[in-house]
Amino acid sequence: MDKIKLIILREYLTRVKKKSFIVMTFVGPLLMAALMIVPVFLATLENEDEKRIGVIDDSGLFEGKFQDTKSMKFFILEKSMDEAKTHLMTSSDYGFIHIPKNIVSDPDAASFYSRKQPGINTKEDLERVIRKELEDIKLINTIDQLNLSANDKVVALKIPETIKTRVSLTTIKLGEGAEEEETFAEASMVIGIFAGIIIYFFIFMFGVQVMRGVIEEKTNRIIEVIISSVKPFQLMMGKIIGIALVGLTQLALWIVLTTGIVTIYNMATGTGSSQTAQTEMLSKNMNISDEIDIQKEFEDQNKVMKIINSLPMGQILISFVLYFLFGYLLYAALFAAVGSAVDNETDTQQFMFPITIPLILAMVMAQFIIQNPEGPAAFWFSIIPLTSPVIMLVRIPFGVPIEELILSIGLLIGAFLGATWMAARIYRIGILMYGKKPTWKELAKWVRFKG
Repeated sequence: MDKIKLIILREYLTRVKKKSFIVMTFVGPLLMAALMIVPVFLATLENEDEKRIGVIDDSGLFEGKFQDTKSMKFFILEKSMDEAKTHLMTSSDYGFIHIPKNIVSDPDAASFYSRKQPGINTKEDLERVIRKELEDIKLINTIDQLNLSANDKVVALKIPETIKTRVSLTTIKLGEGAEEEETFAEASMVIGIFAGIIIYFFIFMFGVQVMRGVIEEKTNRIIEVIISSVKPFQLMMGKIIGIALVGLTQLALWIVLTTGIVTIYNMATGTGSSQTAQTEMLSKNMNISDEIDIQKEFEDQNKVMKIINSLPMGQILISFVLYFLFGYLLYAALFAAVGSAVDNETDTQQFMFPITIPLILAMVMAQFIIQNPEGPAAFWFSIIPLTSPVIMLVRIPFGVPIEELILSIGLLIGAFLGATWMAARIYRIGILMYGKKPTWKELAKWVRFKG
């Protein structure tokens, strides 16, 4: 038992006295705090461009109800709908909201028109104003109808449940020639987050595979045999691209197999049959209420198709492939450099942390980016190469100017080339180094070494 205590004490003291342990003990909490605080701070930064939003109130109920905020300025737009659309296409206004006369009976009748898809925050702020006013109107009407006295506390407590109103604002994007296209911010949010998670997962998973492959070959001394017939740079790029092809193959197989499984399921259950055939079959021996339910189900299916058609699926798929490819190549080069610099996976921690922080930060920021996809934080994080593969994929479903997309991809490719050059210089020296754990200072020397 005493020997076990001595071993425990030795292991403990050996590790707590290491410089890396002492540094990370104090730096770690600061970095973790920064990961929690910085995204929240950046998300609170409003878009520098002030959003001017016109209000066409046919109901006459919302005069003075839309209050200006730091990012949104409201004004009464005394124009017809056609005139308002023409005005929007030729002005610098962000958009306008139309509130019809039947807004009380149909809370979902309001529409918001803009030249680009609004973020979740903008949509929710507008819905909040409409919902509050409609609930106030319902509250006044309910109190008048019930003729409540001050003692009717039980009834009064139940009123809030009856006046709750669900408001769903229809958002419409005006394209070239004032063409109208309904947009769905919630669908854009789901697709964006999903694409960002997939990119994060693949980059991290296959990047780590590159690092482990380098460490394994270095540990088994296989590298000494291989390096005699190829240059270190050729070996590194071959490994990176080979594993990239594995990732693309797996992704393609997932898509094909998933599509096949869904298709087979639809054929087996009859889900994929035409709506007309379903209607004829289901309408037999059914009463009117059943037919209404069927019609509602078909309307829901049509809405799903409308949501899918509203998304820039072509741009999303092409961007996904480009950001996956170049994002992976960027991080794989960095992971390969780390793998060549150490003898075992345990020693990679001090080098892994700075590399993985941008990816983790991007995933944390994604939940704030969807709230304001046009803000300064969204722009810069989708331009910086280490975070752009995740953040740009989150933004694209909301609509991104083509010049921003080109700039982001161009910088990502440039960063990949720079990281590859730097990693190759570390790789050529580190791949044959054994028994010594390098520091950041030594890695910098390897990069500058011209031998």
